Amino acid sequence: MFTNTIDDELSLKLIEPNDAVELYQLTDQSRKHLRTWLGWVDGNDSIERTEDFIKMGMKKYAENEGLTTCILYKGEIAGIIGTHATDWTNRSASIGYWLGEVFIGKGIMTRATKAMTDYLFTDLKLNRVEIRAADQNKSSRSIPERLGFTKEGKIRQAEWLYDHYVDHVIYSMLAEEWKRK
Repeated sequence: MFTNTIDDELSLKLIEPNDAVELYQLTDQSRKHLRTWLGWVDGNDSIERTEDFIKMGMKKYAENEGLTTCILYKGEIAGIIGTHATDWTNRSASIGYWLGEVFIGKGIMTRATKAMTDYLFTDLKLNRVEIRAADQNKSSRSIPERLGFTKEGKIRQAEWLYDHYVDHVIYSMLAEEWKRK
């Protein structure tokens, strides 16, 4: 099983079935906050839907197609960070993440994203890591900016969020750049 201890208060662990209740409760408590930028929130309306998400994440990991981890802050699930489908031919992956509202402002996501990026470059030997964030989502965009990712550009109307489209800003990091940092 995948685990990554980041520091004395933060770690990542592979998502698993016994996380369903705590993860659903975190989602439900942060629903209004998360809904601003994440299109899946309304569809996650039960523990069973959270269990389906967990099964999908475990399947991707078992088939070496991606990694979905819980971010544990002082032993409590604070959010999720993982990769979308890994492109083994081109040795690249895209990172996605979210944090429960009560955990914002503690530096958690920057540390988690740094650890995930380290893992992707060091352990999986990927060459490129990408992060996409809605143009107006300053909090999400600040993570790759803080970590020194390169802003590559914008995809216009990249995502439908309930009643409107949002543009995405694309950031990337290459393995050779990460080593130099």
